[in-house]
Amino acid sequence: MSELEPTELLPSERMQTQALDGEVTQIHRGHQYADVGDTFTIEETTFEVTDVTERTLGDLTDEDARAEGMADLEAYRGLLERAHDNFEWDDDSEVVLHRFERHSA
Repeated sequence: MSELEPTELLPSERMQTQALDGEVTQIHRGHQYADVGDTFTIEETTFEVTDVTERTLGDLTDEDARAEGMADLEAYRGLLERAHDNFEWDDDSEVVLHRFERHSA
């Protein structure tokens, strides 16, 4: 288990704030950035990574998008296209789910 910098998992301040507010409980990244049991702290609140699973973009659902702070999968897809140069959604592209929750001391 490791203590991560929050920016390693949640690269934007918006997502970190949404995690504190309970609006973001997971993130998909292109590579694995954490292991189950790793922790990170945002403004004195510690979170623990509870699931790390390899998936494809085609596996994502509206529920996944909402857990990442977006209204639905279409909004999530649009965010990825704006955030990453030359990004094209490909259902077969591999991603890694990182799910986390507030750490109970």
